[in-house]
Amino acid sequence: MRITLCGSTKFEAQFHEWNEKLTLAGHVVYGLAAYPSRHENNKDWYSEEQKQTFDLIHFAKIDNSDAIVVLNVNDYIGFSTKREIEWARIKETRILY
Repeated sequence: MRITLCGSTKFEAQFHEWNEKLTLAGHVVYGLAAYPSRHENNKDWYSEEQKQTFDLIHFAKIDNSDAIVVLNVNDYIGFSTKREIEWARIKETRILY
């Protein structure tokens, strides 16, 4: 199965953990293109134009997926993740939590 991981970048450790687990289970996993840890844990390192590019590419990953896995640590789902969930619903992509 092709799976896109969705969630807040503040949960970077969980992105790495689930990417590894799902890959070892035989799935193709799409993750984030950039993580705050690569930029001194500051997620505001990019411009608004770059943020839009990241968002559009992540939507394309969802389009290419059979499912998304929402990493909702402590039940937190932010604005961007809500948009990704809604995109998956519109595209009739399976949503897993």
